Amino acid sequence: MAASILPTLQPPRAGVGPTRFAGRLIIFEGLDGSGKSTQARLLVKWLQARGYRVFFTEWNSSELISATIRRGKKKNLLTPTTFSLLHATDFADRLEQHILPPLRAGYVVVCDRYAYTAFVRDAARGCDPDWVRSLYGFAPTPDKVFYFRVPVATSLARKIASRQKISYYEAGMDLGLADDVIASYEKFQSRLKREYERLVTVDKFVVIDADRPVETVLNQVRREVRPLLTGFPKAESLVHAEE
Repeated sequence: MAASILPTLQPPRAGVGPTRFAGRLIIFEGLDGSGKSTQARLLVKWLQARGYRVFFTEWNSSELISATIRRGKKKNLLTPTTFSLLHATDFADRLEQHILPPLRAGYVVVCDRYAYTAFVRDAARGCDPDWVRSLYGFAPTPDKVFYFRVPVATSLARKIASRQKISYYEAGMDLGLADDVIASYEKFQSRLKREYERLVTVDKFVVIDADRPVETVLNQVRREVRPLLTGFPKAESLVHAEE
């Protein structure tokens, strides 16, 4: 790929500096089939049961741009660069419309994927990692990022067991890694895993061994989250304070 168009810019890094919001921002990252989505939803239920105000959001969910991304995928029109730019636009809208408002209002915001997904996927498709990171310089720093680490073989096995069709882009078929979907999936997910492992230290991920029973993983997630809740108001206390 050509050199960055901003050669003198030091790209801002997600993971540096406080969020400075009333709420808490908790991120779940990992390969498809890592169990992160299941654990994110279980955490949401656990927090709600304890009286906290919670907002849950997923990757690629902006109404502004999601239809364009789906259309581009369906017609195989996306290059690595246009893919990256469209997802950055999707994330920016999702951030402004769905993440920042509840953060400012004092909610615990749980995200199934964040800017790190773009760092990993776009780099795996050949985009300059610093250029991609600079696109997301507006993203606030999370309070906690969980990386659900599993072998690629586990990711594939869980995907097959779920009976969900492996999509063209999910398998990295656009990169010409292999003619067979399964073989391409394994190669592309291996690229993603290498990128995630590279970010573990840089972005201070909390690594979760996700190749364990659901309850064991859930208990670890709860232990990691509890310190973030010390002194954090619950919905009932907020109502009383307003009265």
